[in-house]
Amino acid sequence: MRPLSIRLCCMLLCLFAFSAQAAVNTFWSQPQRGGNSFNELPPDRAYFDALRATGATWVRLTPDKWRSAGGRDFLMGNADRYQGLVPADVATLRRVLDDADAAGIKVVLVPLSLPLLRWKQKNGGVVDQRLWQSFDNHRPAQAFWRDLARALHGHPALVAYNLINEPAPEYGTPLREHADPAAMRAWYATVKDGPRDLPRFYTGLIAAVREVDADMPLMLDPGWYAAADALAYWPAPLKDPHLLYSVHMYEPYAATSAPNQKRATPYRYPAVVPFGPGKTQWDAKRVASYLQQPLAWADEHGVARSQMVVGEFGCMRRWPDCPAYLEDVLRVLEAQKVHWAFYAFREDAWDGMDYELGDAALPWTYWRDVEAGKVPTPMRADSPQFAPILKRLRAADR
Repeated sequence: MRPLSIRLCCMLLCLFAFSAQAAVNTFWSQPQRGGNSFNELPPDRAYFDALRATGATWVRLTPDKWRSAGGRDFLMGNADRYQGLVPADVATLRRVLDDADAAGIKVVLVPLSLPLLRWKQKNGGVVDQRLWQSFDNHRPAQAFWRDLARALHGHPALVAYNLINEPAPEYGTPLREHADPAAMRAWYATVKDGPRDLPRFYTGLIAAVREVDADMPLMLDPGWYAAADALAYWPAPLKDPHLLYSVHMYEPYAATSAPNQKRATPYRYPAVVPFGPGKTQWDAKRVASYLQQPLAWADEHGVARSQMVVGEFGCMRRWPDCPAYLEDVLRVLEAQKVHWAFYAFREDAWDGMDYELGDAALPWTYWRDVEAGKVPTPMRADSPQFAPILKRLRAADR
């Protein structure tokens, strides 16, 4: 090849890379609506086609439940001793990303585990706190993200990396969940610049990714499992031009979650429900004021609405108040023009928030397929439970 041709090819490659990254950054300039994929089996093209058919534009995808070809933990091999990515697992992930891209679905990749921070449900029900014990324990997580960002660099489906799902460095410390902002800030002062300092931990992960990818948007969950009130103790946004801040919304958890379905008298909505240290009236007004907290933090620090995400929200589909609750949450998210992703789309081993199934019990054949490691295919429809989500997805897609 002649030198001029070589230079022309290089220029074209650079132009393509610039155009692809510009498209990624433009993606987040308008409110995006999507779903979560936390499946045990790698989703296929049909799965992403079905998600796109709802009007969704993106998926928050975790591969952590998939079976690894090289050890206990997908991609990492072994979260206890990270020594590099498992090549066969990377190949599996790339195939899934290819299917998402072919379906027109953009992907935010989110791990449930990191080296020395294994997801509780993969850790015998024990909260793994090793990551937060020392700065030395941060380094394998940085190496993992550096390796993963290098391995996936340039894939057209990817529009962000959500660096860790629902971190909880506060766990095991005196700070309780949903403490008032003053208490959160006082606690943060005791851990600032230490290994439990979540903003500092993220700074290290961001630097690791930026060594191999200067522009990919990075999504950050606050502490206490991405609680919407947990940004209160962050003194400022982090210094990177391509950051998104994501909170999760299941409050009041005592009412929206699976344990509520087992109570003799389940909590209802609207109603007075346990929250934090006491009980609080939860209704549309309370939902709005609660979700206003991260937005107030963003406004105080000059963070644009286009950087704010509600990465998960939901309620048990068989809870009679689920449709009303979803309606109240979505009304706030749409009015505030933030990005959102409902939990969850066609999860293959848990039906609790598969809203297309309505509020009925599932037949035994569903559980037979789950036990056999197959993707269950129950009858799905535009149910009242899915209606609040579906009407926003369809309206946005027109």
